[in-house]
Amino acid sequence: MSESRTRRRSRVPTTRLGRVMRLGLTVGEMAAGSVAEALRRLGAPADTDAVSVLLTSANATRLARRLSHLRGAAMKLGQLLSLESEQVLPAEFADALAILRDSADAMPVPQLNRLLGREYGKGWQARFRSFDYEPVAAASIGQVHRAVSSDGRELALKVQYPGVARSIGSDVNNLATMLRMARILPAQFDVSGIVAEARRQLQQEADYLQEADYLERFRALVADEPRFRVPRVHRDLSTRRILAMDYMDGEPLASLQDPAVPQSRRDRVGGMIYHLMFRELFEFHVMQTDPNFANYLVDPGSGDIVLLDFGSAMEYEAGFAEKYARICRAMMDDDIEEVESIACEIGYLNADDPDEHTQDIVNLILMICEPLRHRGAYDFAASDLTARARDAGVDLVFRSGHFKAPPPQTIFLHRKLVGSFLLCARIGARINVREVIEPLLR
Repeated sequence: MSESRTRRRSRVPTTRLGRVMRLGLTVGEMAAGSVAEALRRLGAPADTDAVSVLLTSANATRLARRLSHLRGAAMKLGQLLSLESEQVLPAEFADALAILRDSADAMPVPQLNRLLGREYGKGWQARFRSFDYEPVAAASIGQVHRAVSSDGRELALKVQYPGVARSIGSDVNNLATMLRMARILPAQFDVSGIVAEARRQLQQEADYLQEADYLERFRALVADEPRFRVPRVHRDLSTRRILAMDYMDGEPLASLQDPAVPQSRRDRVGGMIYHLMFRELFEFHVMQTDPNFANYLVDPGSGDIVLLDFGSAMEYEAGFAEKYARICRAMMDDDIEEVESIACEIGYLNADDPDEHTQDIVNLILMICEPLRHRGAYDFAASDLTARARDAGVDLVFRSGHFKAPPPQTIFLHRKLVGSFLLCARIGARINVREVIEPLLR
């Protein structure tokens, strides 16, 4: 069995005390970095914001590095905040946290062997003809290894980091407290809803048998569209902490960034991503809410998309989905009064909000949904929408003081929307989003 060690490895801290100490060390590092930055700024203009001394690119990198070592719920919450906070954090801070969406350290081989022994029992190696110790992917909750079963099945084994499941509550609470005390998020930005929803969703993600259920469910849901492929679950080799599925061939989605890739291939794949997202919300009422590069492969011949990860699947009631269908239709029809009305129903606005604040929120919603409102193909790579939305959000927070976090039930939907936009921007897709969504709004 191969023990290649090309990926950076670090032991996953498994005790609550150990994880709290890692977060405390992060705060200390950031404080030291802030002192250095303050000294560097001596003699700067008097109106220099003291908080900006903390919100530096170096401190953001320190935070991202520590969370990637911790993995688990702390890293996952950092991923969520990197999306939600793009509208309320300086660009360099959001950009550094965005690193968390794509990578984590891998476990050392001895720690991995102990974990496999606990899940499969003594002599677990006899279950496999081969097992590659170098993970093909390492994320916040677990890492993925290629293996061949004793009877010849080509497998991908998703192995959960030790201690992740039992540390979810403390990780989420401790990181939220640290972010508040360190003033990384504005005082006006209430993260309590994000924290509660992140805790609930992470507890689901830590149950690989439940993920297996969703994987089989999605495989059935997209069976009528062969251009989407979903691996089979292998129940005999799956446990609550290990998910065994088909090993799927394909090229990374990032391969579409190559300038040699035809524009038509980029557009087709981007259109498929948006089509599936809207179908999940409006038709299936269940959504895979973690759209990062690692969760997709592209068949180099057919251009079909392989869907790999369903740990962060989210159920939506028909009434919730119907409100989003209505607000999408209202935006496409430029019915601003209807947009405001439905925004109140969803919870983005309160009926007693000041008129100016209401107008600001409606304008922000319209801005964020620019691809939907655009007529013709929207060029995601050429768009500066994320920067404009972030600037508008920052202005809203510090000018009005009325900004509140989005309704908790929308948090993972926002991750899907923002993440899908960023995917399409990075592969340079041009999509007629109106044309994609209209058949699903009828």
